[in-house]
Amino acid sequence: MVGIFDKFYKIPAPIKEGLRQYNQRIMAKSLQDAGKYQDIHDLFLRLSQIVPDIRFQYSNFVVDSPYLETKVRYQHAFQISLVQLAINCLGLNKCQEFTVVDIGDSAGSHILYLKELYPQIRALSVNLDAAAVKRIKNKGLEAIHARAEDINDYNIKADIFLSFEMLEHLMDPIHFLKSIADNTECKALVVTIPYVKNSRVGLSHIAYNRLDKINAEGVHIFELSPHDWRLIFQHSGWSIINDEIYLQYPRRGMMRCTKMLWRHLDYEGFYGAILERNDKWSSCYIDW
Repeated sequence: MVGIFDKFYKIPAPIKEGLRQYNQRIMAKSLQDAGKYQDIHDLFLRLSQIVPDIRFQYSNFVVDSPYLETKVRYQHAFQISLVQLAINCLGLNKCQEFTVVDIGDSAGSHILYLKELYPQIRALSVNLDAAAVKRIKNKGLEAIHARAEDINDYNIKADIFLSFEMLEHLMDPIHFLKSIADNTECKALVVTIPYVKNSRVGLSHIAYNRLDKINAEGVHIFELSPHDWRLIFQHSGWSIINDEIYLQYPRRGMMRCTKMLWRHLDYEGFYGAILERNDKWSSCYIDW
């Protein structure tokens, strides 16, 4: 996850901290109103009971403030709501065993949520980051240390693949998507990606001339609009069962005015899609 105040890195520290605290109070209220407006607040509360501590959700930073916890938990609620919809669309039920593989899982939280909601599932996590794999295994969950692009080397069989805020970190998301479509028998792939209205290249450390060492989790490469992601999905061998945009502000009410604040300091929201394998368009391209 990219730091939300990256664009203000030249501001003196005391002023930046004051801005941070003020903005976070407003944005936390915006998140709460948005979650209620988009009908994920109850799921937000349920997931908070299942995994009470998400401080060490990521390798690059700690979820160490009420604002960050609220933000991350609502993201999780949106993501899990998509998984629930995918399970319903596939006709799976709580008496049927199925396998979920979370590619890019950073801490095992989503697997813990799903194991509580669907006790019969089998689950596996995949991450390039060894620290993330260790966090997941320490929770008694299964995980493998691997690049997303190399997942087919491990003969992983899944009914549902998950990819939450991961595609934007990949050098070649098309290769990744095509590889899963061609080499697995999965019934669905559930993805979420930061929502931007206009496609762009991320690489913020270069854009702001910062020569710090950075890993894959700490940088976005391609940040595409929903329109462009839909084209990529179809080109890569997928059709879209359902897609939607979760906004971090409510569409109505006073907090709607935070739209520009989110756009400039973070992301307006997240785009999510439930995909199924379909080579209608990928088969048209002859130079794979």
